[in-house]
Amino acid sequence: MTAESAHRQFIVPATLSGRPLDGALKTLAALSWGDARKLILRGKIKVAGIVVVEGEQRVRAGDVIEVNPSAPRPTVGTTLDRSRLVYVDPHVVVVDKPAGVSTVPYEARERGTLDQLVAALLPTRGKGPPTSLGVVQRLDKETSGLLVFARTFSAKKVLGAQLRAHTVHRLYLAIAHGRVQKATFRTYLAQNRGDGLRGTSRFGKEGQLSVTHVEPVRTLDDATLVACRLETGRTHQIRIHLAEAGHPLLGERVYVRDFAGTLLPAPRPMLHASQLGFVHPVREAPMQFEAPLPADFAEVLAKLSG
Repeated sequence: MTAESAHRQFIVPATLSGRPLDGALKTLAALSWGDARKLILRGKIKVAGIVVVEGEQRVRAGDVIEVNPSAPRPTVGTTLDRSRLVYVDPHVVVVDKPAGVSTVPYEARERGTLDQLVAALLPTRGKGPPTSLGVVQRLDKETSGLLVFARTFSAKKVLGAQLRAHTVHRLYLAIAHGRVQKATFRTYLAQNRGDGLRGTSRFGKEGQLSVTHVEPVRTLDDATLVACRLETGRTHQIRIHLAEAGHPLLGERVYVRDFAGTLLPAPRPMLHASQLGFVHPVREAPMQFEAPLPADFAEVLAKLSG
């Protein structure tokens, strides 16, 4: 029986108190970060007798962490930590999305998506079911960071207009292979760029106009920490633009076909929605939010910083 398959228990020592669950589990069970995170996301971990699928939930000294690789995957997603709700009012809710959670269901039967988890945390009117949220923007399943949901139809309409007018501030931090220079990528992204992958169209202005402003923040070992500001918000836009420029994200698994270098390890595509700004749809006041780096991103960054 391997360490990953054994049913074990650990007591959190004082030295790990306050650490995220994924980091504590990695240390206590002598696992790789990737293996620790997979166990958490698949519902194989209990803390104090409760299944936890949020890798960044903090643990306390004395907590009992139970590892049960044969435990069934949880079917009801009500385990989002309330601290993920960055801002809530009757019109909007801003969320710091964890990696590994879909923003909305990819298919009708999918459960445990971010919109469902957030709605379950919000107060309901009377005894009815949780109010559905208006989807204004989406983040890829493996992307972490800030996004906003609308709580009313009118708020969704106003925020959607701001996105179309390119007045919503969206800044992402990413770790990309190689030495990335300051640049603006302005291309037309198509569902099939000609080789079966989503990407820049080879036929002129066929597809959706996509504009990404990229600026290096820190030079790393064979990689660069970059800030990416979006004008448009197309599917996989940052990942595609950087990969087509020869700088795929660390952890990228799709847009690496043409990369000739050595792929550096990372547990997921290293992309984090760090800043979000918009004008409140009712009060008309500017709103600005910033989310700290998640543990997995910070760990990869530290390893590459020398």
